[in-house]
Amino acid sequence: MSILTITDLNYELPDKVLYKDSSLRLNKGEHLGLTGKNGAGKSTLLKMIQGDVLPDSGQIIWQNNIRISYLEQQLTYAEGDTIFDYLKNAYAYLYEINDKIQALYMEYAESYDDALLEEIGSYQETLENHDFYNIETEIERVASGLGIQALGLDREVDALSGGQRSKVSLAKLLLEKGDVFLLDEPTNYLDVEHITWLADYLNQLEDSYIVISHDRDFLNRVTNCICDIEFQTLTKYTGSFEAAMKQKEAQQEHLHREYEKQQKEIDKLENYIRKYKAGSRSTMAKSREKQLNKIDRLTPPVSPKPGHFHFPYTASHGSLVVETKRLEIGYKKALLPPINLLVKNGEKIAINGFNGIGKSTLLKTLIQEIPAIAGEVELSREAKISYFSQDLHWENPHQSAFDWIKEQFPKLNNKEVRRYLSRSGIVDDNVTKDLDQLSGGEQTKVKLCGLTLQKSNFLILDEPTNHLDQGTKDGLKRALKDYQGTLIVVSHEPDFYTGLVDKQFDVESNQMKFV
Repeated sequence: MSILTITDLNYELPDKVLYKDSSLRLNKGEHLGLTGKNGAGKSTLLKMIQGDVLPDSGQIIWQNNIRISYLEQQLTYAEGDTIFDYLKNAYAYLYEINDKIQALYMEYAESYDDALLEEIGSYQETLENHDFYNIETEIERVASGLGIQALGLDREVDALSGGQRSKVSLAKLLLEKGDVFLLDEPTNYLDVEHITWLADYLNQLEDSYIVISHDRDFLNRVTNCICDIEFQTLTKYTGSFEAAMKQKEAQQEHLHREYEKQQKEIDKLENYIRKYKAGSRSTMAKSREKQLNKIDRLTPPVSPKPGHFHFPYTASHGSLVVETKRLEIGYKKALLPPINLLVKNGEKIAINGFNGIGKSTLLKTLIQEIPAIAGEVELSREAKISYFSQDLHWENPHQSAFDWIKEQFPKLNNKEVRRYLSRSGIVDDNVTKDLDQLSGGEQTKVKLCGLTLQKSNFLILDEPTNHLDQGTKDGLKRALKDYQGTLIVVSHEPDFYTGLVDKQFDVESNQMKFV
């Protein structure tokens, strides 16, 4: 049974068409992955499905009485609310029923009207059917599974970072028990342990969901069908992500053969027309011209442009790059026990630990963006640092990628700016589009492009693969392997740093190990 039907969908941005006469059905129980290159319109489609964006034309029809749960981009909470208070809002309607029951008991105490007891019984049955009396246990289970409990459920929402808020929003979505979940990059701020928990949680659901993720392993584990967006078209495949990509590859091979076949036919007709249009066979040439005009020309196969990177190196001769001695990191109080970290010249190290524990805070302390609470950070005088922050924050979000690169590196001429952006995967109108109008993957490519234009001997990267397509991840990994300098990377994707780093430092145990 179809619970969501999209028909003849059309939507156009000022600079490109996202969907043209596209259709899609989501059936009950389907776990659908939404895929496509950066900027294809995955997040826009999800916003359209939940009603935040209106299509130019076409229909998006939900089955009656379907409850839709989606991630809140801006958390709704009252001043002073804790994480636990916020998560309880997932059950707001049950707490309202419980309040009605209490009010009815008070009314019954005065009137002894047996009809009130019947009403109370009906409400009570609703609470029991929804496991109301185990709500706190369920909140703790989900919070623990996503690594939120480690933050402290009594922690105020106001004090949370952007990544922590995303995790809390995801927890509330799961607790809401909707008929359909809409998940946009749910693994971005989760580490391996919590991604595994989330995959197991989603797999046991009988409900439907639509999920966007650049984590291919996660997508493969949690989907039973895929909707791929390409050439302004929504194409649905059955099976896991891996199975869907095999179907897509076979289909693309078929389309490529058909395109080549048609091109040969077009060339043959055009050659005949040119040769005989003015001669004795002009009548037949005109007939061939009509035949040529009637051909419905196939779109040439195009592959998305992944980013390719090279990080220029400037020599560093000392053996020590950075050392911390009993370093305490945090804002008002220490997030971790004192850290003793030693990084030598040329080493490539992954920082591990569950999300929210302080990995990003450690990196910001190393580069002196935030002060240490206690302890020491000794940095080599020769260290020339290039730092990538996972936050997609721009001082001027209405600036274009072209203008941002030009402002950062004014000695580059216009042609060089475009060449570097193109090499990083930013092409066509995305070069001049406002930064905040680019997809997350495209914004990440712009930031990485900036790093390729400055010499360094110490790269510090905080979740650089968030939002990136696989081709660009592969290109980034190759560039980091070739980099001659020292590297510290935080990533929730073991596939990315496996084979790249020499060591892993666990911030929880304060231990370094070789890999």
